[in-house]
Amino acid sequence: MKPQQSLGDVRWIIASILISIGFWYWVFHILAPANAAVVFAAHRPIGNNSDLYPRWLGTRELLLYRRDPYSPKVTQEIQIGFYGRPLDPSNPSDPTAQESFVYPVYVAFLLAPTIGVPFHIVAAVFRWILLGALAASVPLWMYAFGLRARVSVIAAGMLMATSTSPAMYEYFQHNLAALAVLFMAGGVAAIVGEKPALAGILLALSTIKPDTTAPIVAWLLVWSAARIRTRGAVLWWFLGSMGLLILGGEFYSPHWIGRFLAAIREYPAYGTDPSVIQVLFPRPVAVAVAVALIAYVLVLVWRWKAAGVDSEQFGWAIAVIGATTLVTLPKLAGYNALLLFPGVLLLIDWYARSAARSIISRALTRAVFACQLWQWLAAAILAITSFVLPALRLHSVAHLPDYTFIPLWPITLLALLVASPEAAKTRLRR
Repeated sequence: MKPQQSLGDVRWIIASILISIGFWYWVFHILAPANAAVVFAAHRPIGNNSDLYPRWLGTRELLLYRRDPYSPKVTQEIQIGFYGRPLDPSNPSDPTAQESFVYPVYVAFLLAPTIGVPFHIVAAVFRWILLGALAASVPLWMYAFGLRARVSVIAAGMLMATSTSPAMYEYFQHNLAALAVLFMAGGVAAIVGEKPALAGILLALSTIKPDTTAPIVAWLLVWSAARIRTRGAVLWWFLGSMGLLILGGEFYSPHWIGRFLAAIREYPAYGTDPSVIQVLFPRPVAVAVAVALIAYVLVLVWRWKAAGVDSEQFGWAIAVIGATTLVTLPKLAGYNALLLFPGVLLLIDWYARSAARSIISRALTRAVFACQLWQWLAAAILAITSFVLPALRLHSVAHLPDYTFIPLWPITLLALLVASPEAAKTRLRR
């Protein structure tokens, strides 16, 4: 290894460690106490507040006692653990989120090993599993897109990925988004590695959180069907795996699909937010923009359905679909921003090799980087300031690092949409 290269490796590692320390110090010592103060002041019910708990309790009741995890009685028991008591519809200060099971019943097969363990232990272990899943998805996406880097750079990237807002939300909320995205990233990497059986199984497992993964998985199935003779094995293994998951769920909870769909229909009444597009535009305009955006993306990726895994189109299609899903999904949940990881990685590579030729493309890509750098820089400044001023004095600006988090979503999508037609014309990566 050359001395300059070795020095560069050390710099990457040191930078990632400093970023991580500053970010998590801000989270634990400034942001978390400020959020707790707001919750206490509003007299909101407080329990374990874990997104994992509804799935864990539903799994326990299903597998041990054969109770319906979608039933109102189980939902009430979930609320007791999640909020500390059942929700009172007559209390205006109570949250509207019911915290019901609302997952495909086969998620129980993944959580089955945990049902004999007290939940506080399960939650403590899962926060590290989810952070590990988030970190592990980075080299998988890089491999899938043909992005090659030194081990030190990959390690630094994994550490920086776990020092972002999606990682923070996963740490505290224990949502299964990181696990679902890891399965999806593994499935895409397996496709590239010519392991169709593993790809189909992992993509099927990623559907434990279908609102997050379904659009990318659907495109991969279309991609597989486009050349059925050479790629069809991915589709058949996926369908076979899904069949086993559905039938397994049917064995434990007969007719679960109907109850799952009913829970999905009820969910928008209490568990959704405006999408990013609805936040940016008045409702009629937002609907038109969303329809036009989805139509454009569908046409774009349809043209790329025959692309090989060694082409730019393959990776950019996944990145564009992921960012579009995030921007149009009626759920402003920070953990779903994991869908930006493929796009950000491609934009970093696109910019690093000076492939972004247009001024607009370069400007938007820089804006993506600036949004994330702002979070790290603001978190570090607040962390340092807390040694001079009491943390209580910083509560009013505790969310300062997060100001660019939601803007990062549409800016990344715009950067991808502007760059993708140009990227599609570039040479093969491998």
